[in-house]
Amino acid sequence: MSARTTVTVTEQVWPLKAVFRIAHGARSEARVVTVELGDSNHRGRGECVPYARYGESPASVIAQIEAIRTDLEAGAGREAVQSLLPPGAARNAVDCALWELDARRAGVPVWQLAGLPGPAPVTTAYTIALDAPEVMADAARAAGAYPLLKVKIGGAGDLDRIAAIVAARPDARLIVDANEGLDADSLPHLLDQARDWRIEVIEQPFGASKDSRLSRIAAPVAICADESFHVAADLETVIAGYDAVNVKLDKTGGLTEAIRAVRAARDAGLKVMVGCMVGSSLGAAPAALLAGLADWVDLDGPLLLAADQPVPLVYHGAMLQPASPQTWG
Repeated sequence: MSARTTVTVTEQVWPLKAVFRIAHGARSEARVVTVELGDSNHRGRGECVPYARYGESPASVIAQIEAIRTDLEAGAGREAVQSLLPPGAARNAVDCALWELDARRAGVPVWQLAGLPGPAPVTTAYTIALDAPEVMADAARAAGAYPLLKVKIGGAGDLDRIAAIVAARPDARLIVDANEGLDADSLPHLLDQARDWRIEVIEQPFGASKDSRLSRIAAPVAICADESFHVAADLETVIAGYDAVNVKLDKTGGLTEAIRAVRAARDAGLKVMVGCMVGSSLGAAPAALLAGLADWVDLDGPLLLAADQPVPLVYHGAMLQPASPQTWG
């Protein structure tokens, strides 16, 4: 009889370097839930970021994981967890922990076990949080080492914000992320400026329930689904209005579904961004394995923290390095 799997679930709080503000709200800390699964010889770890936008909290996520503790202790694997938990943060932490546990048992890295390209250094975007134009411009100047900036917008004065960043960093390529904060009248004005401002992507301009508006808009740059896209099955509803999807493990419910989602998006002719919530290196490292399949990588979450894991991801400027085995994987 095989030994039972041990299950440890913990909430952690990581202070941020500065207040992080987007259209959905502001925060000064990242609250995450970590899962560790193990036996007498091996362990696997995963982290998730509960997101209130999707009805999640640390308490609700912990409750979801505790509800399947008996299954995990009895040895439930990755495919079983796909049906035991719905897509979302709880399943992400469990799925990633199982990937690392299985990889350690097999004596191979996760990327190899998953059939993914071998990790290589990759350029990540760096996020400029929503604020007054002059504050965002100062932040853009301070991020001079990052050639690709993700600019958070979501309300009155957005064009002024972007114009200030363009003036401060005329060399930078831009991802503009509205987090559902635009209305039908403001998007055309932004599209008129997109190419002159080196905007490559506009992310989730409208609310997830209002995507149908996009099918009537001719955009000169890629429009990327974020809040509207969680799992591969969502391609059916987003493909009419979007050119790209943002794959985040906290939405897909882990690396297992994220791999399916990336490959399905590619097969459908859409571009792919690999993103993350604001969390530690333990949460970003699994997502980094998808970088070789992505058009844009937005994995700067650990850079926004005042402290990180004991063995964090390494960034050389904008270049995210492959994770150490001690970090994850």
